[in-house]
Amino acid sequence: MTFVDSHCHIDGDSFDADRDEVVQRARDAGVAAMLNIGTGDPHSDDFRRAVAVAEKYDNVYAAVGVHPHDAKLYDDKAEEHLVELTKSDKVIAWGEIGLDYYYDHSPREVQIDVFRRQIRTARELALPIIIHSRDADDQTVEILTEECSWDGFRGIMHCFGGTPRMAEDLMKVGFMISFAGNVTFKKAENLRDSARVVPLDRLLIETDCPFLTPIPFRGKRNEPSYVVHTAKFLAEMYGVGVLELGERTTANFIDLFGLKTDKFGNGSIRDER
Repeated sequence: MTFVDSHCHIDGDSFDADRDEVVQRARDAGVAAMLNIGTGDPHSDDFRRAVAVAEKYDNVYAAVGVHPHDAKLYDDKAEEHLVELTKSDKVIAWGEIGLDYYYDHSPREVQIDVFRRQIRTARELALPIIIHSRDADDQTVEILTEECSWDGFRGIMHCFGGTPRMAEDLMKVGFMISFAGNVTFKKAENLRDSARVVPLDRLLIETDCPFLTPIPFRGKRNEPSYVVHTAKFLAEMYGVGVLELGERTTANFIDLFGLKTDKFGNGSIRDER
């Protein structure tokens, strides 16, 4: 079986002691590729570390982009630093970017300005975008519709937590919808309602590890191998086999990022951009 973890954070401190083993466990579980999302201060080495992890492992890719929490730190120098990192063949996306009105770690007007600016930078670089949105459904949809609907520029709404209407609106713009381990939680019927409106050809799966560990491992550190449990849960909900769901979500990932797949089933994919 082949799966992809479309959003993980394995460059963080919680994986320093056993990162090699984590990557191997993912491979052993059938996870052919992982997209490691850089976060942190864009003026520090945080993002360089994320790219370095991707460059170390043949089945790990990277994304760079400033999270809305850190939007207040984004400036010309930060952008130059991130653009330089995209010269690595292992960087295939820009993100995670977006809006977070739950924590408001950066002023909302700054989040909006930086969100739009990063979308435009990613478009210039021809890199799909990874979106974070929390308590900002309407404005996220509004901005993505204005910025992305006119030229087919695409991306992923990661760790989807919005309404079915939001999912439908984002799919109209061309976005993939990705679900994490929290869709398996007993009280997450709202997420399952949203998943039911997402067809298999627009679906992705992720861990967002080390967070949101799926049942039956909830309470433990999450890791990419556990994406298989989210896949099994969604497969049952969709009424398909887990093999089919894995293959379909993997194909969606490959299509979005334009990846070559000659050795994909062995955990190796190569960029053909």
